[in-house]
Amino acid sequence: MEYTSGAASWQKALRRLVAALLPRRPRQRRPGWSIGVPMIAAAAGLLFTTTASTAGGTALREDRRPQLTELIEDRRAQVAANEERAARLRREVESRTTDLADSDDTIKEQQQRAGASLGAAGFTALTGSGLTVELNDAPQLSSLPEGVENDDLVVHQGDVQAVVNALWAGGAEAMSIMDVRVLSTSAVRCVGNTLLLHGRVYSPPFKIVAIGDPAALRQALAASEGVRWFRDAVENYQLGYSERESTVTVPAFEDSTTLRSATVPR
Repeated sequence: MEYTSGAASWQKALRRLVAALLPRRPRQRRPGWSIGVPMIAAAAGLLFTTTASTAGGTALREDRRPQLTELIEDRRAQVAANEERAARLRREVESRTTDLADSDDTIKEQQQRAGASLGAAGFTALTGSGLTVELNDAPQLSSLPEGVENDDLVVHQGDVQAVVNALWAGGAEAMSIMDVRVLSTSAVRCVGNTLLLHGRVYSPPFKIVAIGDPAALRQALAASEGVRWFRDAVENYQLGYSERESTVTVPAFEDSTTLRSATVPR
């Protein structure tokens, strides 16, 4: 026991002596980035876990356009069914109102008052001389010319609005877009290269029909700055634009007339 204890003491003294004689090496500092390695690894693990959970066993880059197209078609079918049901209910309400008017003078008076305003409000079809304007996208090109973008080759919301505003300014008595009656509450919006009007989506070419003096309507179109810009684009990018004078029919408005907001004019 004494020999072992003495040997250990001798070895410890020898190590101290060697350490004193050798030059002391500076203590290396731990790089800062190595401290963040565990944090980065933890974040990466969390990201992988979240990605796997979100994917649900499917590829995140999987092309889901077929499912989106099917969803859109389903929604269109639902909207069409709801519109048909609403139209049927409106006809039923009108029929019952007419029956009550035969025995109620107050209802009869209000019905006649409303009937006198149907034409001005857009709830009756009109036929007369007018103008048909069509706007269309440019044909698809295999390669775009220098300085031309895809955005230059499609009809935009502003183009449709420019034609509509010009026709109103030219004295149009009634108007329709894609065979849908345009009212004061109608809003023209474009989503991509499609037109959204009263909850329905339409693809080009976009047809705008207006009843009025054809000469005055043409003059108003020629005077519109927005229409002139589009005509320039027709020449430069092969977009489609046409005006056709004829006897036209503008259908009655058949969608919901419920107002979502209104203000008192001042």
